[in-house]
Amino acid sequence: MSNLIIVESPTKIKTIKRYLSGDYEVVASKGHIRDLPKSKLGVDIEHDFEPQYVNIKDKEGVIKDIKKLAKKSDSVYLAGDPDREGEAISWHLAQILGLDLSDKNRVTFNELTETGIKAGMSHPRSIDLNLVNAQQARRILDRIVGYKISPFLWRKVRRGLSAGRVQSVAVRMICDREEEIRSFVSQEYWSIDAKLLAESSRKAFAAKLASVDGKKPELNTKEQTDEILARLENAQFNVTNVKKSVHRKSPAAPFTTSTLQQEASRRLSFQARRTMKTAQELYEGVEIKGMGATGLITYMRTDSLRISDEARAAAYEFIKEKYGEKYIPDTPKKYKSKSNAQDAHEAIRPSHPELTPDMIKESGVTSDQYKLYKLIWERFIASQMSNCLMDTVSVDIDANGCGFKATGYSVKFDGFTALYEESKDDEGEKKNVLPPIKKGDVLKVKSLEGNQHFTQPPPRYTEATLIKAFEETGIGRPSTYVPTITTILARNYVERDGKQLKPTALGEVTNELMKEHFGKIVDVKFTANMETSLDEVENGRKSWVKTLEEFYGDFDGELKEAETAMDGKRIKVPDEETDQVCEVCGKPMVIKIGRYGKFMACSGFPECTNTRKIVQETGGLCPFCGKKVLLKKSKKGKKYYGCEDNPNCSFMTWDMPTEEKCPKCGSTLFQKGGKNGKLICHKEGCGYERELSNGG
Repeated sequence: MSNLIIVESPTKIKTIKRYLSGDYEVVASKGHIRDLPKSKLGVDIEHDFEPQYVNIKDKEGVIKDIKKLAKKSDSVYLAGDPDREGEAISWHLAQILGLDLSDKNRVTFNELTETGIKAGMSHPRSIDLNLVNAQQARRILDRIVGYKISPFLWRKVRRGLSAGRVQSVAVRMICDREEEIRSFVSQEYWSIDAKLLAESSRKAFAAKLASVDGKKPELNTKEQTDEILARLENAQFNVTNVKKSVHRKSPAAPFTTSTLQQEASRRLSFQARRTMKTAQELYEGVEIKGMGATGLITYMRTDSLRISDEARAAAYEFIKEKYGEKYIPDTPKKYKSKSNAQDAHEAIRPSHPELTPDMIKESGVTSDQYKLYKLIWERFIASQMSNCLMDTVSVDIDANGCGFKATGYSVKFDGFTALYEESKDDEGEKKNVLPPIKKGDVLKVKSLEGNQHFTQPPPRYTEATLIKAFEETGIGRPSTYVPTITTILARNYVERDGKQLKPTALGEVTNELMKEHFGKIVDVKFTANMETSLDEVENGRKSWVKTLEEFYGDFDGELKEAETAMDGKRIKVPDEETDQVCEVCGKPMVIKIGRYGKFMACSGFPECTNTRKIVQETGGLCPFCGKKVLLKKSKKGKKYYGCEDNPNCSFMTWDMPTEEKCPKCGSTLFQKGGKNGKLICHKEGCGYERELSNGG
């Protein structure tokens, strides 16, 4: 008896083979094997949107090998990933191999462990056509939007542009936020802050003015603030009320795709793409000493918060051994998934909770794998631990009719915080730790100040906050977050400014055109409703053809109107001005966006065709030839530093140039190994280096 298992990724093969007998052959499709053709729309709109699939060109060899193996096998099992895409890949394989769609030949693995693989193999089912149809509908929708609007953008703005059902909404969200920031008018406001001393303590604590004569104070100017400060001069600060309570702080839920991407961005500075690549590696299996190829986490594309009883029991076992019984909650922690969550999988958790991050580190995993596994492992274990208990104190203070408030806390029982606490985009102010205070106490004033503040515009989106917004508004699904952000950056609609995402001139022009002529495509609510419709297709409650019909009628009308309205018109993308001058004709240089990204060009074009690359100087000088050291990027986008005279000068390094000069030879010093690293001199024959901790 021979059995063939077809998975998506070759890296899974070793892990799966470990747990199955020699009767099983495992082969990988390496992702999709069929798709819509690249050269044409490939959808017969007149006949129920029938897709015209073709074999992907570079997959001919893979298809031939799979067919040969399937012919020799008694049974074929389709083991694509446990999601819409995996179901569609399995369906395409069944079509190519001529398998019966009613056969129970579809298997899924929530985790690539012995338990997960054997559970998957022992519960085969037939292909879920609702899931397949949901994927087909999504793919056809995206194809129609892309193939119908993109040529319109080429003609009206610039060749090479693209539109997308989700990407266009994402660009709009970023552009709308930029518009909010530009139109924001900052308002002045003031606060009155006191530092007070209790009789029993030498350490001052903070209190804020909260009321004046029982009403919220209006402090919009310095004059209003000075008036209150004058009233408080020589006033006695009396404690009028002390309220004590115990606050229970619950742990954060285990990770979903969205929350993992957000936390990895905040805590590890990982871009979403890097997070998902590393999570895929952890899911598919890495070599662990004494265990061989082992899947370390459950499937990483999920919006469910469900946890299996076995995983919870394993977590309790670890918590009890490491921290003690009191760190296990009296009743199991259960987290409620969102109403539209796909509950086929568990939350993202370690497949083997007993495998600590330190244990996998010893096995030689990569730095990214270790960091992300540690984050997932700590979050999961903490999610199953007892609440943190805090003794909180709220103190009301009166001073000549002016009410001040002070709050503080002390940790009564650390609970889950002994291991992990979720980070926040805005950490806010740190709370006081208050000394013993009782009603009737008279407090001494150490300082009393009026402080000026200004309201701040909303911040630009970061990857973390944009993904959070996608989730909150219902735009896209866990599997689409990374491709969407990757696409809008690659198309130069959006660029990074540190961690922030800001629209380019091209992005803003394209967005305005889309808003004017394709309002529904860039409407957040419309796109969220479309996602809900696709969910209904997946759940068997709606026809995929009907869903496409509802969309296409309005869309086709919008497209025809746009073509008429924009007939003969073309929109110019404004150039970004610079302070640099053209060395050929002396006119100002401007920044343009071309097919391969930004470049500098003469504003005198077409009379002057001078262009040059945009370079970022570092302030450092080359230790080989003395010319400028520039910040550069490798083909994979990784930053490095090199001489401006390349290729004549070969100097390049990963180490960051600093403003410091070498005390031995006077060359630029470079920082190696991050903030806890060292300063080194790259001048040949010098050899100077110094630890940063010793005064760096």
